[in-house]
Amino acid sequence: MVTSGEDWVRPSTWAVERFGQQAGRLTAAVPVQLAKAHAKAHATHCAAGLKKRSPYGSTLAEAVREHLADTARELGESVRDVRGYEYAVINDHALFPFRYADRPRSVDRARLPSKTSPTRRRLFRAHGPQPVEGLFDLDDGLTTEEYLGLHEAFEELGASTKLVCVFFTADVENGVHVIYWGEAHLEPDRTFTWPYREQLLVAPVLLE
Repeated sequence: MVTSGEDWVRPSTWAVERFGQQAGRLTAAVPVQLAKAHAKAHATHCAAGLKKRSPYGSTLAEAVREHLADTARELGESVRDVRGYEYAVINDHALFPFRYADRPRSVDRARLPSKTSPTRRRLFRAHGPQPVEGLFDLDDGLTTEEYLGLHEAFEELGASTKLVCVFFTADVENGVHVIYWGEAHLEPDRTFTWPYREQLLVAPVLLE
């Protein structure tokens, strides 16, 4: 549970502006839920007994989404289904988790994989912050229809819902190394610019 008075930390001004009265509990809950997700993915990895093609990464990605959705439910907030994936939505801000590396690495080097789905790209373009210049950026090779489609909001998420990125690094042996959350704009080369970001504490992991 994340609703007790003990599970609260002093949130930043940015967090309060986005998440309102839930900001303190959410700031405390996100690291804990990522740690729980790692524990689940670690257990799956060990049970599989594979040296290559480890199930750790795929299990971690799904577990993080599920645990953040659980947090939203515990806080009495919303969980929205977008193309089969659940997203936690707190005070009209959807949490988008993404493991950008499997080793400690600067978040400035984060980049979406080349095979990233159109759904993910559209989430950033339609619900993320606009470019710093206030102009639409360009994607070479896209038709006008495809380009406009990337900026069409998901009705399932809510047209006014904004994206808050939860970027982290983790590996099967060491767990979560670092966590950032904030507002990230997806660039045409699949890198990110951050109008705002802040680092969260990393919660300890208790493996069974």
